[in-house]
Amino acid sequence: MRHWTQLGEAPIPGTDQTLFLYQGKDDFFIKISGGHELMSTRKHGSEDALGRLPCQRLENPDTAKVLIGGLGMGFTLAAVLGATGPRAEVTVAELIPEVVDWNRGPLGAFSGMPIDDPRTRIHVGDVARLLRQNKASFDVITLDVDNGPEGLTKSQNDWLYTEAGIAAAQDALRNSSGILAYWSAGPDRAFHDRLRRCGFMVDEVIVHAHGKKGARHTIWLASVDGWTCGRD
Repeated sequence: MRHWTQLGEAPIPGTDQTLFLYQGKDDFFIKISGGHELMSTRKHGSEDALGRLPCQRLENPDTAKVLIGGLGMGFTLAAVLGATGPRAEVTVAELIPEVVDWNRGPLGAFSGMPIDDPRTRIHVGDVARLLRQNKASFDVITLDVDNGPEGLTKSQNDWLYTEAGIAAAQDALRNSSGILAYWSAGPDRAFHDRLRRCGFMVDEVIVHAHGKKGARHTIWLASVDGWTCGRD
């Protein structure tokens, strides 16, 4: 029988749901109201890939400017920092202040405390606002703000997966060599096709949560090839 201790809880802004941080014998995990486990320090293979894969495709990762939507347990941030150089700048938008605090505490040790890296900038707020406010600013944008196109936590996240949201993300890329990366708990053909309709070349990568085991998560890597999306 698994034993755990609740270390914290955090209301999700704009919803009636709550996140809960638990510590097990040698791991941490975060659940949402109702008991669904969102993330774990044991199973982060796809979060690692979300940060690593797009940065590996950059022509000059040493000076990359990256925007991460969703801090989570810090593994995507750590992977981005590991795949970029000393002059890179990485902005992380996290909606829930308590998640930032948890990463500054003992949880952060599991990902190597990337939040303390001098290249890291933390923005407590909605990543959608940063996308709208920062035109031509980033080489890579990674989005892991919910369960993917079919969100669990916040209906407002759905906008990020619409044509208008994709258009805002494209506008926030610095140039035509920029890359968008989206994480999802599972495949979604409609979203894949939406990216294609918006003029992107899309690679769909399936990654296990833990090595070659566990749940199979989906990562879409979208690179610019023309542009046809409408804007709101």
